[in-house]
Amino acid sequence: MILIGQYDSSFTRRIAIALSLYGIPFEHRPWSVFSDAEQLRAINPLVRVPTLILDDGDVLIDSHAILDYLDRRAPEGQALFPTDEPDRHRALKVAALATGMADKAVALFYEIHMHEEPSSSLMARLTLQIHSALAALETSRTEAGGEFWFGDRIGHSDIAVACAFRHLTEALPDVVRGDEYPAVRAHCARLEALPVFAEHSQAFVPPR
Repeated sequence: MILIGQYDSSFTRRIAIALSLYGIPFEHRPWSVFSDAEQLRAINPLVRVPTLILDDGDVLIDSHAILDYLDRRAPEGQALFPTDEPDRHRALKVAALATGMADKAVALFYEIHMHEEPSSSLMARLTLQIHSALAALETSRTEAGGEFWFGDRIGHSDIAVACAFRHLTEALPDVVRGDEYPAVRAHCARLEALPVFAEHSQAFVPPR
C-alpha cells in the first residue's frame, strides 16, 4: 500500500498510525496538496489527502473510507472501533467531534492566513465551533476515566483526538490556552509519548 499525504495533516497521520497498529506495511509519500498538486491530481481528482493506493492499484480517497477498509481487514475482535453497542456509536461520535474540529481548524487557518481580508464573523464562528467540540470532548474524556476512551486498548477515537489536537495547537497556537481542556490535553500528551505516534509525526508546515 502507498499512503499519500504529510503527517502534519491529522487525517493522514491517523491513517498511518492505524496502519502501523494493524501491522500493515505501507510506503509513505509525503506529498503536499499545494506543491505536489498535479502529481496528486493524477491519482485523486479531488487533490486531497489522505489518499491510499491499495496493493491491487485501486485508490481510496477519504479517511473514513480508508479506516472502514482497514477495520474490515483486522482480525476478529481487533478492529480499532468497538463492534458492540453502545460503545460503537459513542466512539464514532468522539471521532466525529475530533475530525469535525480538525476540519474547522483547517478552515480557520485558511481564513486567517490565505485571505487578504479575513472575515471576522467567520473566524468567530469557526473558533466557537472548535471550542464547542473541545468542550464536548473534555466532558466525554473526563467521564471515560480510563487510560483510553473505550476499553483497555487504544482505538480510533483516541487517535483521532490526539492527531486533531496536535494539528490545532501547532497550526493555531493562540486558539486554545494552555490551561483549557486539561483532560483532553493529558490524553493527547500520553498518546504523543507512544512510539507509534513519534514514528508518524511531523511539525506543522504552513502551506506555500
